[in-house]
Order: sequence, then structure tokens, then C-alpha cells
Amino acid sequence: MPQPQASSSSPAAAAPPPPPQPAGDPSPEAVPAPEESTDPQTPAAPAQPEAVLTAAQKALRSKPARPPEDADKKNKKLKDVEISFPIVYGTISFWLGKKASEYNSHKWTVYVRSATNEDLSVIVKRVVFQLHPSFTNPTRVVEQPPFELSESGWGEFEIAITLYFHSDVCEKRLDLFHQLKLYPEEDTGPQSTKKPVVVETYDEIVFPDPTEAFFQRVQNHPAATVPRLPPGIILPPPGPMELVPHEKRRVENKDHPLSQWFSNFSEADELLKLAAARQHVQANIAKLRRQLSMIDGMPQQSKSVSG
Repeated sequence: MPQPQASSSSPAAAAPPPPPQPAGDPSPEAVPAPEESTDPQTPAAPAQPEAVLTAAQKALRSKPARPPEDADKKNKKLKDVEISFPIVYGTISFWLGKKASEYNSHKWTVYVRSATNEDLSVIVKRVVFQLHPSFTNPTRVVEQPPFELSESGWGEFEIAITLYFHSDVCEKRLDLFHQLKLYPEEDTGPQSTKKPVVVETYDEIVFPDPTEAFFQRVQNHPAATVPRLPPGIILPPPGPMELVPHEKRRVENKDHPLSQWFSNFSEADELLKLAAARQHVQANIAKLRRQLSMIDGMPQQSKSVSG
């Protein structure tokens, strides 16, 4: 199960640059020195004073900037807390039928979606799909939901899918890999243009020790699995919505044109699969133990017979 972990850094503010010189004003080196006046009644020009810095400018030059107190609170980590987002990634491919040619037999779509078909842009900033090098511009970047792309071709290959998250979610990327399938695994008769080949993978993205700001932003989002906070932790009221502009771009996939082919993944189904897998493993362990006990008992029986 992928578990990206966030990290943060706060660089010190650099000293402000000196004020720019007005346009058309020559530099001091280019100005010729004025000739000394021979008239005793003409006073000498006073020396130009150096630039005066205000107290605020001096403070900026000598002290690094400190983040506001509110920023410190929002970046505070919630220990022993995990936020998870169930996701599904895969491909749906259609045979082109009479329109199929030797080098263009199928049209397919690769995607990353929420397991509940909710909007993933609450955490995902962009998705990069790496196609086969034979495609024109094989590196495709999708920055708006739905995070998908459609192409056509004739061959099967592995697609690399890279997820980049918003800055308050995680600074690390998440790499996924999916094998494009154009033909069904089992022979189900002749190909049909109406029944696609669907291959999907269920997984969960887990964010350990999230920041308070991230927790508050997604605690009521339907795509997130958010636990109860440990006793004693009280969060401040959430900030204004304008601080998280990506929240405004909520788009659901429930009306997606391919949604009828999406697999239904639920927590109950996953628990049943885990229980069945656990029973299978336990049965194999019991079988191996019986075989080992039989092997261990064979020399003892031979010794007792020979004695």
C-alpha cells in the first residue's frame, strides 16, 4: 500500500535588494568631478549623505523572516493519525471492429479515479502518464480532473502513472504501473465493439502524520477515510476557502461516460477478499506443518524398529 510521507522546510528570507537607480541617471563613475570654484563667495557643494535605512530595513537585513503564527499552526503535524484515499487505476479498451487496421485496432483510456468516483483533485495536483516511446509525445501531463487520457493503437505495454500532490498534502510523488490489456484473458468468443476489456487495480494512498490544515480540509470529503482524533487534540476552526483554491474545482466522476464499466470496490468486498486470502494462507501453513511433522517422525520410527 503506497504511503507517501510529507516533509516541510522554511527557508530564511533574503535581504531586500538595494533600490534601483532611476533610468537615465548616470552612475557615479561616469559623472566627471566638478571643477573647484575660484570664486571665494561661492560655497563648496556639500558632500552627499549615504542612504539612510529605516529601522524595519535594518531588521530585515539582520534577522531572518519568521513565518506567521497561523502558518506554524497549520503546518503542525498530527502524530499517530493517518488519512487514506481509496483509489482505482486501470484501462478500458474497445475493439474498433470494421474500422480496425493493422496498426490501429483498439481505442483505450487510462485513468486514475477515486474508488467511490469522487473528485481526487482535493489531493492530486497533476498526473503524468508515460506511454510507449512509439507514441507522439509519450509523456502526457493532466492537470485537471478527470485524470485520464485516451489513445488508439495495436499493442499492449506497461504505462507508468505518476501522481503529484498539493503542497499541503505531500511533497513526494507516487509512482504506479499498469499493464494495458487489449484482449481478454479468457477466450470468450469473437471480439465485440460493445464489450470492452476492463482491467483495474484497487489501492489506498495513506498519508501518515498529516498537518492540521490538510486534516481540516479533507475531514468531511467523501473520497477520504479520516479517523477520529486522539483524545486531547482540538483543532482550531478552519480557514477561509480562498486559501485552498483547488477545493473549488470539485468534479465528480459519477456521470463519466465510461462509469458503467467501472468496477465496484467497497470496504466490505475488500474485507471478504482479505478473509479468504487469510484462510488460504492458514490452510497452506497447516498443510506444511503436517508434512514437517511426518518428516520429523520418520527417523524416530526407524530407530524404534531397529532397536
